Amino acid sequence: MPELPDVEGFRRVLAEHGAGRPVQGVDVLDRGVLRGIAPKPFAERLRGRRLEEPSRHGKWLIVPVRDGPVLLAHFGMTGSLEWAPDGVERHRHDRVVFVLPGGELRYRDMRKLQGLRLAADDGEVEKVLGDVGPDALTVTRAQLRELLRGRRRQVKPALADQSVLAGLGNLLADEILWHARIHPRRTCAVLTDDDLARLHRSMRSVLRRSVAAERVPPRPSWLTGHRDDRPGSCPRCGAALAHGRTGGRGTTWCPHCQPD
Repeated sequence: MPELPDVEGFRRVLAEHGAGRPVQGVDVLDRGVLRGIAPKPFAERLRGRRLEEPSRHGKWLIVPVRDGPVLLAHFGMTGSLEWAPDGVERHRHDRVVFVLPGGELRYRDMRKLQGLRLAADDGEVEKVLGDVGPDALTVTRAQLRELLRGRRRQVKPALADQSVLAGLGNLLADEILWHARIHPRRTCAVLTDDDLARLHRSMRSVLRRSVAAERVPPRPSWLTGHRDDRPGSCPRCGAALAHGRTGGRGTTWCPHCQPD
């Protein structure tokens, strides 16, 4: 599932290959990924206009269009944004293709759980993102404390709730909690100031290194590098990893490093 680091990677792809370039054409190959607009007006509102420098908030990619709307992209569980130079054959899961000088930007998605939409202006962007929490990469320690303190829910579901904190998914939440030595099923209300400070440090560190890799890297020294092993061993202490479900999500943790 694309999380904050993946979407930051997609932002870089668009910034490198699309920003400042005119959209020569838009091929909607599957209208099932368009939200709130039909293929013809979607293409007409973008064709001939230049894409501006993109930004990202959580798992959302935000692309202003010069003298036009704002393109909003969400990648769901299987989406991506790919650059293909001229002549490269299209993939069977390419759903919307933006034809640019020298190549194509391709919105690719197998499951089509999210998609693309157009916002008329920044005010409409704010409405679309109105229920989305602050970006996990920029949230301060004080903000994180205010977001989590007193909540009567488990810490992992809280971290992965996009209305609480934007950008974290299953892999990142597990990785951050493992680095912070906090059990994923601990209740937010019992987290101490030391716990929250450690959680914030771990989140900043994991996100910085994941953004550099444009994914949650499966490093041998990280939980992500071992979570698919059964049962697998903790790369920090060697204890057998635990696997279960927390808040409806598959969860991996170390019972020794992350005591309940």
